Amino acid sequence: MAKLKEKEEREKKMSVCLVWNYARELKLLLAAFLFLSSLTLLLHFMIPSRLSSLSPSDLPAFCLSRLSSTLAPAPSFSSSISAAVTLPPPSLPSPPPPPPPSVNKDEFIDGGIIKRALNPYGAAAYSFIQMGTYRGGLNTFAIVGLASKPLHVYGRPQYECRWIPDPDGSHKKTISTVGYKIHPDWGYGRVYTVVVVNCTFAEPVGADGSGGRLVLMASTNGGGDRDFNSTEEIEALREAPGSLNASIFTSLPPHDYLYCGSPLYGNLSPQRMREWLAYHVKLLGEKSHFVIHDAGGVHPEVLEVLKPWMEKGYVTLQDIKEQERFDGYYHNQFLVMNDCLHRYKFKAKWMFFFDVDEYIYVSPKTTIGSFLDSLSGYTQFTFEQMPMSNKLCLAVDNGKNLRKWGFEKLVYRDVKRGVRKDRKYAVQPRNVYATGVHMSQNVAGKTLHKTDSRVKYFHYHGTIAERHEPCQQFVNITELTFEGTPYVLDHTMRGLAASVKRFELNIIGTTLQTTPQ
Repeated sequence: MAKLKEKEEREKKMSVCLVWNYARELKLLLAAFLFLSSLTLLLHFMIPSRLSSLSPSDLPAFCLSRLSSTLAPAPSFSSSISAAVTLPPPSLPSPPPPPPPSVNKDEFIDGGIIKRALNPYGAAAYSFIQMGTYRGGLNTFAIVGLASKPLHVYGRPQYECRWIPDPDGSHKKTISTVGYKIHPDWGYGRVYTVVVVNCTFAEPVGADGSGGRLVLMASTNGGGDRDFNSTEEIEALREAPGSLNASIFTSLPPHDYLYCGSPLYGNLSPQRMREWLAYHVKLLGEKSHFVIHDAGGVHPEVLEVLKPWMEKGYVTLQDIKEQERFDGYYHNQFLVMNDCLHRYKFKAKWMFFFDVDEYIYVSPKTTIGSFLDSLSGYTQFTFEQMPMSNKLCLAVDNGKNLRKWGFEKLVYRDVKRGVRKDRKYAVQPRNVYATGVHMSQNVAGKTLHKTDSRVKYFHYHGTIAERHEPCQQFVNITELTFEGTPYVLDHTMRGLAASVKRFELNIIGTTLQTTPQ
């Protein structure tokens, strides 16, 4: 019995110890639960946005991470400064994507008819691409640009011009007029066609020099999508107060003659460019100026030829490679020439349009000045082409041809009959609204075509685009047929070479003596 009682007492003590041990662990669990609950409640008030996204299962990990960061040693002052400097600013949330375009769906209408739906996306071409805007007087402007060719061929786009005076000026009234559109490229455009918008107001605008803005309202007017008329509001010109110099419209221009060049592109010959420029500076004289347009053809060696003449004030070079983005005719030739016309309209008495493989020739019985003075009653005159071989040279030049200039050694002229020959032209620009490649059809005044006895141009086709020696066959006869074309010997330009070389040497020195082909 004693042993049984002792065994019961021992089991009772073990049970009490076990319960007591479990009670201590339960107390620890309850204390931990109370601590976590209190901490959760405290953090909920401090950073509710973070806790709102936590699930109950994430709570212990979150608490432990906060606890470890709390127990970590505090950073030093220098490390705090470094972190403040190097940490990037918080990124802004990206804007929401645009809503998808509404899609029209096919419908069933009365009588069981299926009405089909069409959904347009994007745009085929820009409505208007502005290159330049210029004053033509106190009440008139010209806006030169490109526009969608299908829009103008098959639609009826319209233009409205508005003059909005400067708010600080004395005149506050906005004036509007219809924009008269001119298409000078005769349908040669591709995706884009050239448009010159003439804005002529009923009264002078901004004539007091108070400044203002010319705004062009370009409307598709049902072109392309007949149910949708899009209007673009284009600030074509902004005149600052006091910037208008009205005297340019009535005073004598600074140049007698100005050349507007077609876009130059490709791997052009520096030597041919050298010869052409020296020849025409000599021909047109000290009060002449040449505007060259670089569409990719003024590579470094050609630029070296232009630089001496630029430094002397004879040449202005414009980089127009940006126009290559827009698919127009021949590197946008019509666009560039019309921009040149209006940009320099009041800078010269006469403006010439021809290419850099073409040489103007005036009869030795007259000078360019006296000839043009005799045409003061005409707005425009044209002159005929003398096509020259770009391969045939005299046998006497064989072995010496590398020292001779192109127009000096290419001396055989094409005399094929029954072939229409191109003409080039010059204008008094103040009377011209838009221009073309071979002549202008938008002039105020008379045009003269019968000038062949006094002025013409020799055309060395393709020589400017070739970097090799042009002489490919040497002959010693005065007449021949070569590659199916009849030619005759013509010394006209050959006789002028020596004086042109001396002129270049006198004006710019020997800097271009080593120019490559």
